[in-house]
Amino acid sequence: MSAEAPASCPFHGVGDDRKSAAVAAQNARPDTGAVVQKFSLGKDILKSPALKQAGLGADQVVIDEPSHAPVFFLDGEHHRNKRSAIARFFTATAVETRHRPFMERKADTLLSEFRRKGRICLDQTAWLMAVAVASEVVGLNHSDTAGLARRIKGVMRQVEVHAMNPVTRFFLTPLLRFYVLLFHFKDVRPAIKARREQRKDDIISHLIDEKYSEPAILIECMTYAGAGMVTTREFITMVAWHFFERHELRDRYLNGSEAEQNAILEEILRLEPVGMYLYRRTETEVPAALAAEIQASSTYAIDVRNANLDESVTGPCPHMIDPDRASRMKVTGSYLSFGYGSHRCPGAQVALAETRIFIDRLFRIPGVRLEKPPSISWCAALNSYELRDAIVVCDVA
Repeated sequence: MSAEAPASCPFHGVGDDRKSAAVAAQNARPDTGAVVQKFSLGKDILKSPALKQAGLGADQVVIDEPSHAPVFFLDGEHHRNKRSAIARFFTATAVETRHRPFMERKADTLLSEFRRKGRICLDQTAWLMAVAVASEVVGLNHSDTAGLARRIKGVMRQVEVHAMNPVTRFFLTPLLRFYVLLFHFKDVRPAIKARREQRKDDIISHLIDEKYSEPAILIECMTYAGAGMVTTREFITMVAWHFFERHELRDRYLNGSEAEQNAILEEILRLEPVGMYLYRRTETEVPAALAAEIQASSTYAIDVRNANLDESVTGPCPHMIDPDRASRMKVTGSYLSFGYGSHRCPGAQVALAETRIFIDRLFRIPGVRLEKPPSISWCAALNSYELRDAIVVCDVA
């Protein structure tokens, strides 16, 4: 056991460090498919090239031009080619040499304002951090961060459409289209114009070189916005919440190396994954290795939260935060929280780095303390928790 765990090792729900467990248990419902909670089966399903991407309408998307379709909706050779083409934006080298300086500057800017005022709404500041970093990677950096953040919030309401009743959907759809148009003309189009005049080392420049149309670039930007901004905001806020209440864990983090800090972050993410389900579907044939476990022409919802608690891979005390767990069990620290296989989140290293940098700087501010814990609710459209209205204060500089 690590120093953070209690002396007596609790089993079977006794001594639970999770903050999002109750809201998930009350509200999480898979969109479709049979639920898989066993880690090994979930991992095998996610890494199998024979199973196709599903969820969020992926199985209903008609792809006329695979080379210009969002990578989320692709499988097989087209997916491999596209992932290979964008991989250079998300490597450890890219994070360290290109993205890290920007992350540090942005965190310093946001937190210097905090020190001046002595008070922030943490989740709103985390949102600005996540929006700024993702937009820098994508190339959407021709707008002010606050304005872009407001427009992205409107755009992301698109994901709620499939969960709405028909009457609500009918009346709300025009407003959602307005948000998309606003994002297009205020943010995406200016970025495309600037990159046509001068390329940079970002995704929009790459898409222009690949001859993507403007609507296709818009769709890509919306995809990266959802993946790189929404989840990171919740993760940053959740990590901070744990640190405010667990001083020994916070101190270990502040005194640790970057590798040790990442281990703590990944262990919290294992316990508190933002997204609940990953979906895959089989076609008319099932791989021989999975024939005893799954059926043809079926959809499966991998329950990330519960798979990450499977004691066959976590060892004892799966509900406790233990930063040494992954190295002891010889498994990837985040378990299935970033996915697995060919569709594993390409921006995982970016998300960890920006969270690590922001949290490290936040907790070195003199007198930093949590005045009001966040309220926790559930986003049914994404099957994810949401943390809001966390008030953090500090000694005014």
